[in-house]
Amino acid sequence: MKVDFDSMFGAKVFNEKMMKERLSNNAYESLRKVRDEAMIWDPSVADEVAEAIKTWALEQGATHFVHWFSPLTGTNSGRHDSFLDGVDKEGRPIINFSGKMLSKGESDASSFPSGGLRSTFEARGYTIWDATSPCFVIGTTLYIPTVLAAFTGESLDQKAPLLRTTQALNKQALRVFHALGYSEMKSVKPTMGAEQEYFLVDKEVFDKRLDLKLAGRTIFGAMPAKGQELGDHYYGSTLERVREFMRDVDVQLWQLGVPSKTEHNEVAPGQFEVACVYSLANIACDHNHIVMDVLRKTALRHGLVCLLHEKPFTGINGSGKHNNYSLVTSEGENLLNPGKEPEKNIKFLITLAAFIKGVDEHADLLRLAATTAGNDFRLGAHEAPPAIVSMYLGSRLQNVLESIATGSEVTEESKELLLGAKSLPLLKIDENDRNRTSPFAFTGYKFEFRMVGSSQPLGFVNTIINALVAISFREFARELEAAEDPMAKAYEIVGREYMAHKRILFNGNGYTQEWVEEARRRGLPNLDCTVKAIPALIKPENIEFLKRSKALTEVEARSRYEILFTRYIQKINIELNVAKQMVEQQILPAAISYCTELAKGNYYCEKAGVVSGIAVKNQRELAALTDEVSDLCEDMKAAHAEAMAIEKMEDCANALYLVAKDKLAALRSKVDLLETKMPKEKWPVPTYSDLLFDL
Repeated sequence: MKVDFDSMFGAKVFNEKMMKERLSNNAYESLRKVRDEAMIWDPSVADEVAEAIKTWALEQGATHFVHWFSPLTGTNSGRHDSFLDGVDKEGRPIINFSGKMLSKGESDASSFPSGGLRSTFEARGYTIWDATSPCFVIGTTLYIPTVLAAFTGESLDQKAPLLRTTQALNKQALRVFHALGYSEMKSVKPTMGAEQEYFLVDKEVFDKRLDLKLAGRTIFGAMPAKGQELGDHYYGSTLERVREFMRDVDVQLWQLGVPSKTEHNEVAPGQFEVACVYSLANIACDHNHIVMDVLRKTALRHGLVCLLHEKPFTGINGSGKHNNYSLVTSEGENLLNPGKEPEKNIKFLITLAAFIKGVDEHADLLRLAATTAGNDFRLGAHEAPPAIVSMYLGSRLQNVLESIATGSEVTEESKELLLGAKSLPLLKIDENDRNRTSPFAFTGYKFEFRMVGSSQPLGFVNTIINALVAISFREFARELEAAEDPMAKAYEIVGREYMAHKRILFNGNGYTQEWVEEARRRGLPNLDCTVKAIPALIKPENIEFLKRSKALTEVEARSRYEILFTRYIQKINIELNVAKQMVEQQILPAAISYCTELAKGNYYCEKAGVVSGIAVKNQRELAALTDEVSDLCEDMKAAHAEAMAIEKMEDCANALYLVAKDKLAALRSKVDLLETKMPKEKWPVPTYSDLLFDL
């Protein structure tokens, strides 16, 4: 059956086509200028726009609308209101959706994390329409992308800082390129395409695991006989049940205007990936929220559960989210396209220099942008980039920069790939290889930020990338605008910044201990866990940087500092409570019951004059191991209680980190050993074999 992509794609989106069809020229131009030229929203056309959106949404079957936003919980939220606005005297429904209802809503700002910005008695907050991101319909609800702001004006979400830094980046980039003579350039905007990794498990099996339900990961679980060591799952044949799920996901995403393109089996058993084509960064961040929601909801309809935790299973790869970032001009030119002769492409070179300078100077904030309690299990674990931020350019580009800095010739030539079979075409090799161990790698036309965790929204990540490039451009612009020969000055800047920041460039294996030691010698930060990364947010120089780049005010930065620590404490506290509950209510009772069963069997065998040495040995070993689990659980509980009693937020978080790292890890090792000593039918929860291989 032929698929009509033209009618399917964006069918549930109030997109450019709908705007042109349903709005007057005046209203359409007003919205276009907001989106394309960063013009101020004209409220005089609000009622017309709202009426058009409402009429279209009703045609799509919508009965409600929601101001959809990304609070600092890491999820997305919104209150659903119906279009019904009362009844008239004859009892007929009044359907109303005004420009004011489209543009502004109210929310209880004290109920979302605010880091002290809002108290319980200071509840008023506002949701404000983001006209640069199109409205869409899911089910019976019209979704209106918005920002969330406190009554006092501070951002309480991820979108407002992203929009502010996008605007700042555009301003500073235009200064640079106009100074270089590219006066035709009207805008420079960040684009992004996200790769989303996830696991699928059977719903019936999931429901029997308290840790998966409450913590999103398996706190206990012994490795099965087979894991990912054969490499047979990666890009392998997809089970039909999963293919049906993927087809369902694709159709929904395409209807919502999300350009889902690539999907495949990932490295670990039960792990998969979906990747989207580039969109403007703000829209792409909204798209990734949609992707995560669609994955979770669609999985349930197929009798599955989608796990977005960064490390749901120990012993196999966890899940990340690669943030592929580039800059595109109003003329459609990708500023990170090196061209055939990158050494002569000053737009590319000055942009590359801005990234190198920004990443080196603000590596700690870039690391912070990828921090979650779950991501601590991935980074540096030889399955994802290390926690040390570095950049990969490949030898070709690094040679180009070296030649500019030193005045030498570029000697490296492009190569061809010939495999010896005449039937195969002759291929020209790319300018550089790929380095999967690099956190921030140039992969041809884009930078791929590989540190991000699978559960993370991408607003703050792209806010920081925007900001670090914007400030680099700002400093370059001042020099170029004052230069007698801007082009010569640009090459001077490229060479100078390369030499000043080449310590951040590393083309080797980031998994080795040698790199850890080399990074230390270079002075690169190694923030290997969340509690070490969060303090970067309130370093005086970083607060000043965030203010200058329009990313965050000092008040907003300090509020997020408190929120990050608070959420870390909450997550680790939940995991420790779940571990205690599983041990005391499931694992120990099951082990004691089995020990009792063994003891009874041995007793009656002895009475009958039949003594089995192995049976007695197993009983004693199991009893001793059960006692060890009990003792370690008590030890963890005591350390947990002691940590939670610490009043200072930072000290409490650090203490909980150690409890999870040491006490919970020690308990897990014994619980997992106990699992291997008991019959499968006696173990109280589904095993890794059940979870990973029973799709």
